[in-house]
Amino acid sequence: MTAYLAHYLVMVGIYSVLALSLNLLVGYVGIFSLAHAAIYGVGAYASALVALHLGLGFWGGLVVAAVAGACAAALVAIPSLRVAGDYYIVASFGLQVVLLTVFMNWTDVTNGHAGLPGIPRPRVLGWVVDTPFEYVALALALAALTYAICHRLTHSAFGRVLQAIRDDEIAAAAMGKNVVLNKIVIATISSALGALAGSLYAHYITYINPSSFALHESIFIMSLVILGGSDRLAGPIVGAFILLAVPEALKFLAIPDTVAAPMRQVLYGALLIIFMFVRPEGILGRARPKALEPPPVTSHAIG
Repeated sequence: MTAYLAHYLVMVGIYSVLALSLNLLVGYVGIFSLAHAAIYGVGAYASALVALHLGLGFWGGLVVAAVAGACAAALVAIPSLRVAGDYYIVASFGLQVVLLTVFMNWTDVTNGHAGLPGIPRPRVLGWVVDTPFEYVALALALAALTYAICHRLTHSAFGRVLQAIRDDEIAAAAMGKNVVLNKIVIATISSALGALAGSLYAHYITYINPSSFALHESIFIMSLVILGGSDRLAGPIVGAFILLAVPEALKFLAIPDTVAAPMRQVLYGALLIIFMFVRPEGILGRARPKALEPPPVTSHAIG
């Protein structure tokens, strides 16, 4: 039971990093991305490959993963964010499809559907992390670091510029802010942080294959942000705790895997639909004030 709980907490830490990094785009700039699972995969493959072939340790793999994730996002962000933000959704979907195809078909590097086994365990100050609760400490430490970085970014002058761009790009540009450059910078930072989660995942599972980084995974990460609430940094973390608990709860019901997988997707969808009606701003999101309606015109006012 303790190992089971430890695995759940490790995955909460990993998905908290993913959701926090995506929330920099969704919550603070108003840009939606469908490629976060692919960026997650870039981090996992980059870290695994340098560990297996170059002998770099976990920390070196983190750096390589962050750089690879940032570069992958920049390839799409630089051309697409020069125009309306809606184009980034389409471009990010294209990036998701292209990268997943690379993971599956570049067999000389990624080993295709067979995946990459034998990824080494992390070493921290010479200590090999190989027990469940050691991984919990490492995952939560990485999640706390990501939270601290996101908090520093969003509560700085740069963060206020991002929120101004989200609220009104034209007004932000009129105030002399470089809207395109700021959007590109935050897209690369978001992807660099998301790739860190991929590195930790690869060294935790010690085996990766393309199925872990498909489009449905991007939608799931987006669901964490929406359910928890994008207005506050803690919202995506709450979303991770809740949505990751759903499949774990299904395991106690002794449901066959062929039924549990589609049922999990149904439950995710039902939760999102319910929240869209009951609390569209998410669990921790701030309620949006209703727009004031003009007073009705009466015959006295006309006279």
